[in-house]
Amino acid sequence: MLVCAYACNPTQGSEEGVGWGWVKAISEYHDLSVITGEHHRSDIEAELDSHQELRERIRFYYIPLVRYPFVEALWPPSHLFVYRRWQREALAIARQLQKQCRFDIAHQLTYVGFRVPGRLWTLGVPFVWGPIGGLEQTTWALLPSLGLMGCLHFAARNLLNDCDRRFSTLPKRAFRAAEGGIIAATSGVQLQIRRFYGRESIVISEVGLPTVALKVPARRPANAPLHLLWSGLHIPRKALPFLFEALQTLPSNLQWKLTILGDGPCQAKWERLSQERGLWGRCEWLGQVPRSIALANMQQAHALVVTSVHDLTSTVVVEALANGLPVICPNHCGFKDAVNSSCGILVSAFSRGLLICGLTQAIEHLYDEDFRFLLAKGAIMQSQKYRWDTKARAVNDIYYAKSQPASTR
Repeated sequence: MLVCAYACNPTQGSEEGVGWGWVKAISEYHDLSVITGEHHRSDIEAELDSHQELRERIRFYYIPLVRYPFVEALWPPSHLFVYRRWQREALAIARQLQKQCRFDIAHQLTYVGFRVPGRLWTLGVPFVWGPIGGLEQTTWALLPSLGLMGCLHFAARNLLNDCDRRFSTLPKRAFRAAEGGIIAATSGVQLQIRRFYGRESIVISEVGLPTVALKVPARRPANAPLHLLWSGLHIPRKALPFLFEALQTLPSNLQWKLTILGDGPCQAKWERLSQERGLWGRCEWLGQVPRSIALANMQQAHALVVTSVHDLTSTVVVEALANGLPVICPNHCGFKDAVNSSCGILVSAFSRGLLICGLTQAIEHLYDEDFRFLLAKGAIMQSQKYRWDTKARAVNDIYYAKSQPASTR
């Protein structure tokens, strides 16, 4: 079968890591021809050299992406046009490969955004698309709290999203071709696909459970502070200041500490804000650290707090669950699919005030160690739903159904 996965890298996180996880998992069931970006070649080939069994199942075809840094810096949406050009070249390679080997399935895997579905659906073979993201809007009521640039960025994104969902013809044609093989990354995306495209889809999260040793939850020692963890890029949409406001309103007798992982352009501003709010002494800023150190800090914490106003399903959430960390997060994006009352606390993201109040109350509830420990055990159980083998079986079922003659479906 044929897979288009522009983002696919065994050494990286984010969408590149997602692409690699899917390709590796699917290859347990199928021999794959994978079209990906040239800039991933060295990392992929090194991984294949170390795991010859993968080289026997997966053949990679690399296409360079021609970048225009100056233009993209002046007008960030121009990267979509650059990526569309790459997709046209990917289609040309796919057609050449199709002449050599008639593919049973063509799967558009990454990028997951709905705006650029690629062109594999024109090959004349059963087409699967997803996991698909990008269709959900960012809550308008939260935008003023993201700073001027953050507010302008997500307001523009919401408007562009609405325009593309209604009028862009390429996604409409791709959704029509993928009928019966559409994978939504979240239940929210599933609803938007049904609303704007009239198609049914299957929800399978884009992220999978990384290789981690499942942690046996440990109880928080009596009188020890509640150790909270926050992890992410320091950019407006990650919205760490919401957590600062929540911590500021906690009862004074509730002891806590906060470890902050990651870095980014907002870091200096957020550090000043923690000082101004009198939180600096209880905040530990570790910056961008290797994954091993991030996991070590995760294993020492008592809960993960997520404040992002726009995401799909963050890998850090799945890793936290696997390490026995209850998760406090907004009830939007992919978080509401990953977290439930057995493993964490969802808080309203309808408005800034409700979100901050919900974070405060959730942290207070977790200070009850019997309650927190119950959620910690539930977190490990919930994480198993994100195992790559489980996800690969679900996608394989879609392949099988999609490849059947229409008269037998």
